[in-house]
Amino acid sequence: MKGEKNMWLSTALTLIALGVIAFICALAAKGWDFSELGTGKFETREYEVSEDFRSISIDSDTEDITFAASEDGRCRVIFFESEKERHSAEVRGNELTIQKEDSRKWYDHLALFSFKSAKITVYLPRGEYASLRIAQSTGDITLPGDFTFDSIDISVSTGDVDCSASALGEVSIAASTGDIRLKGISAKELKLAVSTGRVEVIGAACAGELSIKVSTGKTVLEDVTCFSLVSNGSTGSITLKKVIAEGTINIKRSTGDVKLEGCDASELEIKTDTGDVSGTLLTEKVFIAHSDTGRIRVPETTGGGRCKITTDTGSIRMEIVK
Repeated sequence: MKGEKNMWLSTALTLIALGVIAFICALAAKGWDFSELGTGKFETREYEVSEDFRSISIDSDTEDITFAASEDGRCRVIFFESEKERHSAEVRGNELTIQKEDSRKWYDHLALFSFKSAKITVYLPRGEYASLRIAQSTGDITLPGDFTFDSIDISVSTGDVDCSASALGEVSIAASTGDIRLKGISAKELKLAVSTGRVEVIGAACAGELSIKVSTGKTVLEDVTCFSLVSNGSTGSITLKKVIAEGTINIKRSTGDVKLEGCDASELEIKTDTGDVSGTLLTEKVFIAHSDTGRIRVPETTGGGRCKITTDTGSIRMEIVK
């Protein structure tokens, strides 16, 4: 019995070794390019847009989506995609619509695999457009600062969003799992939401409310002006550097530190369950500070707007700098 087990074990190890050798040989034959080992065939297609349009709508699945400025003034869409997961691009009314046309059968989902990443690249002339709407399942989205829209609405389940484009109206970006990075943008309102991921806003001007919702992840804001800031989060720290609100700053965290550096607002309200609150403000405030188990050190100023800080487990340390 023991000899039979050893025989089966030896056979299994031999088969594994042969499989590894076959894989290495196949990879070497492809020039050590993992992307060439997939069974699914990919192709590149280009669609040139000749009709006029003002809005853009994209419904996609697992593709990375990138916008780029067209140097020759032409609008075109380039697809790098599976031959059985093709996309269509057409102008309907006044809108450029990009959609997936999945022709796979049920058995294709079992047989096909690939190390390649599908991509959609949209080349647009620099300028102003109406609405931009992107609904994405899995994939990264990159939107440079060469364009301005009336409104931007982006939702992605799993993927990162890098946005430098501005909007005359609202910019709304939501991700279930992924990071949101905004840089050098302006908008009337900013609404950002992630379940698990990081939110980073560097250099932004928001005429109205800047709203950030985070379940688990870090938030960083730097060189930001807005009328009001509202940020709610469950787990994760939030850091504000040179954030100026004409109205109010309202921050709530269940677990995580709150740090402010050179920030200001007419009124501030900060609340954490487990986390420290520290930082510097630019003008005097009337401080109302309370902590159940932490130390409190705030200026004894009597003028200015209200600054209410409450923590359950955490210290409070604030200063006024001019």
